[in-house]
Amino acid sequence: MSRSLRRGALAATAVVFSIASLAACGAGQDAQTLQVKPDNAAVTKGDIKIQNALVVTQEKNKKGPAAVAATLFNAGTKDQTVDAITLPGGKATVTVKPAGGASKLVVPAGGSVVLGGKGNASAIISSGSESVLDGDAQKVVFQLSSTGDVALEAFVVPATGMYAGVGATEAPAAGASPSGSPSGSPSGTPSGSPGATPSGSASGSPAGSPSGSSSPSAGH
Repeated sequence: MSRSLRRGALAATAVVFSIASLAACGAGQDAQTLQVKPDNAAVTKGDIKIQNALVVTQEKNKKGPAAVAATLFNAGTKDQTVDAITLPGGKATVTVKPAGGASKLVVPAGGSVVLGGKGNASAIISSGSESVLDGDAQKVVFQLSSTGDVALEAFVVPATGMYAGVGATEAPAAGASPSGSPSGSPSGTPSGSPGATPSGSASGSPAGSPSGSSSPSAGH
């Protein structure tokens, strides 16, 4: 076989290989990207689909609580509640707080609920810096009322850059309420009400009464 023929055969083989590789890569990407954002964990079990799951720690070199961030979808016809979120293999506890002061975290039928971020429900890991390590993949289990346990491996990332708004924040909403309530209420009530009543009643009545009673002594 001449050199030119050999070169042509090699070039054709390379083209076929590259097309096959691209086709396989494209099929894999389509299958994944339809269900999950790249680099973030996702899982489907029954009617429940969990996407973009992350464990978000504090900023670099800072200690404090971490947070579980995710979006939960319910493809069923009945609401489900998130009864608990756990991190197997450790002693860390996760406190789930629904948005708007609701008593339960509900994943509505045909809808979704977001964990993490301003105004959304939250799942706080109190001992975050001791329990999880940036760069690791942490197993997270969501306990749903009907579906049961839904587990996945979530990446652990610091609350910087695009994740800055979804990490655990110091939110002492309970501390702000007591401090505002006592200072406004007691100071206004006592100063206006008791001070006006005694001064008007005592000064007007006794002063007019004795001066009218002494007139009989003048006619005597």
